[in-house]
Amino acid sequence: MTLASWVLVAVAVVLVGVMFRPRLVRSELWQATVTPLASIIGSGFLVAGPILASTAGRLAWLAMLALCAVAWLFGSAIRHNIRFIEPQLHDDPPVVIRVIERLSELTLAFAYFVSVAYYLNLFAAFGLRVVDVVDPFWIKVVATFVIAGVGTVGALWGLDGLERVAVSAVGLKLGLIGGLLVALVVATVALLTRGQFTWVAPDHPHGWHELSILLGLVILVQGFETSRYLGDAYDADTRIKTMRWAQILATGIYLAFILLITSYFTRTLPDAGGETAIIDMLRPVGLAVAPVIILTALASQLSAAVADTNGAGGLLAEALGGRIKVRIGNLITAMAAIAIIWLVDIYQLITYASKMFVAYYGLQSAQAAMSAWKRGQRALAAVYGLGVVIALAVILFAVPAKA
Repeated sequence: MTLASWVLVAVAVVLVGVMFRPRLVRSELWQATVTPLASIIGSGFLVAGPILASTAGRLAWLAMLALCAVAWLFGSAIRHNIRFIEPQLHDDPPVVIRVIERLSELTLAFAYFVSVAYYLNLFAAFGLRVVDVVDPFWIKVVATFVIAGVGTVGALWGLDGLERVAVSAVGLKLGLIGGLLVALVVATVALLTRGQFTWVAPDHPHGWHELSILLGLVILVQGFETSRYLGDAYDADTRIKTMRWAQILATGIYLAFILLITSYFTRTLPDAGGETAIIDMLRPVGLAVAPVIILTALASQLSAAVADTNGAGGLLAEALGGRIKVRIGNLITAMAAIAIIWLVDIYQLITYASKMFVAYYGLQSAQAAMSAWKRGQRALAAVYGLGVVIALAVILFAVPAKA
């Protein structure tokens, strides 16, 4: 194995050990940070490189920074709502606030339908790469069985058992990602030392088409909104603080990753297997890269899908006034995700999921804008109003990376 491979394995083992230290696991601040952080840098971390290489070329880092900036704007709106809207919801809020919150819950539940399909499509795709299968049909078949399994467990016994597995998967995923970043630093230094470092750029769209594709990639940095729904476990100050930490850390990780892999951008997205293109892209780094990426993918997609299935079931039960149980909501989520899997491909999934989540972010931004205006914070209201405009632009103009 190359030096980078040895470094990857060694650093990953150390970091995974750190992630499972009892003192860290029991830390309230760490747990409140890990929940949104693990979601933000989950699936997006695996597909961001190949998609941005095909979309933005050498400026992939700038595109990533723009996506993170948009996510920060939406995150700021949600943090405002945690501080000022949540307390009103426990009393007798104005009709407008109640209506927007109910619409937000329903929109987020539908976004989870798409995201569960997206996550477990990736789960199946990376799992099948072990046997070199990239056929979309078989990916859909395996994804269907996995979704059906998660939905059945959620409907019959709840998702408590799977969630315990998912929590462990989060620590594993973050440790592996840390090891991969350090290995990429070592590989980059080696290229610089030998005078072989170059930044290449495959042909990619330019102008409006490029922007319309980037608008559909918001899901790559989605996940911070989970802090909004941790009120039973953490107080508002803790959730606001740790959501900020999660977004800052995720931005740093994403930018470092994109900058470190830009020198490996060699081609556009393939017709088949594009969702796992990161494996082929980083193969020159060393033999350990492929198994580490596959293991990271399996851990991240399962944990994210379980969390979103449970979240969707709970939101459906709440939004429908308790007329259905959470377990039935879990089953509905699984059935909807299976239907979506067979109707659209991975790139359409990414764009549709982005639109659904951005619709939720737009509603939350509108809520925050009205709240800030009533509080006399005119400039802040204008910023959150910009969030509404961005959300509308994504919904209207975003297109898949491979239309």
